[in-house]
Amino acid sequence: MPVDERLVSHVPTAYGRAVSGGAPHPESDVPARRAAAADDKPRTGLIEVVCGSMFSGKTEELIRRVKRALFARQTVQAFKPRIDDRYAKTRIVSHGSIAIDAIAVSNSESLEGRVAPDTDVVAIDEAQFFDRGIVEVVDRLADAGKRVILAGLDQDYLGRPFPPMPDLMAIAEEVTKVRAVCTMCGASASRSQRLIQAGATVLVGGSESYEARCRACFRARDVAAGAL
Repeated sequence: MPVDERLVSHVPTAYGRAVSGGAPHPESDVPARRAAAADDKPRTGLIEVVCGSMFSGKTEELIRRVKRALFARQTVQAFKPRIDDRYAKTRIVSHGSIAIDAIAVSNSESLEGRVAPDTDVVAIDEAQFFDRGIVEVVDRLADAGKRVILAGLDQDYLGRPFPPMPDLMAIAEEVTKVRAVCTMCGASASRSQRLIQAGATVLVGGSESYEARCRACFRARDVAAGAL
């Protein structure tokens, strides 16, 4: 399938090394040999997870890292789950209206199939909406030398771990937990309070459906809007 290249920035991959003439000291070529050995090794990938509650700045942090990678002239592809069409179908958009272009996919298999071989960085927003296969997919991408950045909710509307985020956090080299501001008391918020009556774990929505709450103000139950 064609790859959306609007986010893709190509960067040269070959770098020359200067070699001085003359008879080397027995140990003078150690750095060069180490560098040559490093060049022979496959590049090392890694997994970074940015997680927190609604309105905590997860997507903004993912976008910030993507933009830094683009400034470094790295090849980047961004993905989002197809069900998340709150602001745009083919863009990752934060609640603060910061956006980058992205490829909307229906599942982890589709995502893996659309990653180009020369991509350096794979960014994935709303990772909690993907199937559990996303864990194996990002693991394979990292093993292939790619930097994988994921953003997602670490807890659902009842305050429980939100699969597959716990497994993604477990295999990640770096986990960043960001916090929102509690709409009730102004404290640091780590939970997403659902404001509408709905029993499904997956409910895509914004400020009309959720509020950020601290532990003390959070209510882990389904209630009608206006009753919290």
